[in-house]
Amino acid sequence: MLQIEDVLRDRGSRYAVSGGPVQGRAGAEAFLAELKRTKKFAKATHNTWACVFSDAGPVKNDDGEAGAGAVILKMLERAGLVDHIVVVTRWYGGVHLGGDRFAHVVSCTRAYLEALEQE
Repeated sequence: MLQIEDVLRDRGSRYAVSGGPVQGRAGAEAFLAELKRTKKFAKATHNTWACVFSDAGPVKNDDGEAGAGAVILKMLERAGLVDHIVVVTRWYGGVHLGGDRFAHVVSCTRAYLEALEQE
């Protein structure tokens, strides 16, 4: 699992990004369960994720952050990353960010993809 904590902060909200290779929906569910074994990720406001499965195509989950899964999914498709989940985690800071939250999801996903290239 590749994890980048504290990617950015904005008006009290904090963001992190995690990801790794997975096989199918069961693999994605297992990845999320493992991530949430860490208390702070279990208590996060949103764990938004997406994956392009080689056997089932694209899957995304907004986890209450409407539209965020589609942003991650589009970036994964553009990068050609298959059977690899990316999870953007947000801890809500009490202030609505409006459209800025999409820019933050992009920043987190980009940071993940860049770190993945470095490995």
